[in-house]
Amino acid sequence: MQIVFMNRLSRMSGVDQEVFAQLWIGEEEGSWRLGWRDFAGSQEAGDSLWYEGGSWNEMLCVYRHELAVKLGDGYRPLIDGAFHDEDSLSGGRNQEQLKLQYFSERHGNESVYEELCTWRRGKASSERKAPYILASNRLLRMLSAFLPRTPEELLQIPGVGEGKASQYGADWLNITAAAQRAHSFPLDWVNEAVDKESFVSWQYKQKELKYKKQLERLRLRRALLQGIENGLGMEQLQVQSGASRREVLEAVEELEREGYSAEKLIALELSGVSSGEQESVWAAYELLGDTFLKPVLYQAYGEAFSPPEGLDIYYERLRLIRIRYRREQAASLGIATNL
Repeated sequence: MQIVFMNRLSRMSGVDQEVFAQLWIGEEEGSWRLGWRDFAGSQEAGDSLWYEGGSWNEMLCVYRHELAVKLGDGYRPLIDGAFHDEDSLSGGRNQEQLKLQYFSERHGNESVYEELCTWRRGKASSERKAPYILASNRLLRMLSAFLPRTPEELLQIPGVGEGKASQYGADWLNITAAAQRAHSFPLDWVNEAVDKESFVSWQYKQKELKYKKQLERLRLRRALLQGIENGLGMEQLQVQSGASRREVLEAVEELEREGYSAEKLIALELSGVSSGEQESVWAAYELLGDTFLKPVLYQAYGEAFSPPEGLDIYYERLRLIRIRYRREQAASLGIATNL
């Protein structure tokens, strides 16, 4: 096996004891191997094989995820740039915002946070919007930690722009201004209040979550491509991948956008749907466009449509037919462009 990359890492263990490890990537006849080796003094203490296979992309995802776990546990590389990506842990306005996020996750007012979450649920219901569109968990955490009392202070919270402030600022301030706080605005004091080493470890934990999602997404896509080629249906793909039915469908849509064909799956799943029903849905897309599903549903099935089995199965049909519709639209646009 040829070693193509190696890095040495260390961390403090106990009071004054430094422990070392080695991270390596090897290649042999088109197969990649990725491993981690612990050292006890000058002796090797253990070797862990993280990945073995033929996919460079999957190996890289495993590498980034597992390395982020180790760095989150306190290991630091001898050679910087260990992630081989464009992310940086140093400098810039983004670092200031991340420190605010880090501080808010550790020093938020839980009762205020719960009150803000209750507000979001009620507002989302009344406005018929997804809760995350109104405010993310991250934003609510920051509001609960820094407790702005005025519109000027509110605008200093990352994620709050003029639009959000004018829409929901008064509601937020009614909640946050009622709580006691022991700090002031502006929030430049946060930089000194954050422990540097703990903050760096937290950043690596964020990377760990990010790369874990990337790895799960990559493996789901691979499982779906293999399953679709083998003629599996939605239920079988769900069991094989361990993903929810919605996650499977979203991944199928993404594969189609990237040029892969899911026609075998679509044909299988729509085999029990009458041609008349499919034509009605297609006509609704032509009339209303393919951005929003709800108006298409009621255009195709009627305003009073409320089947006893629920609407989920029908929304799934709409999304499968939409894949075909978008594929044909893209093909037509390509022909028109070539002309």
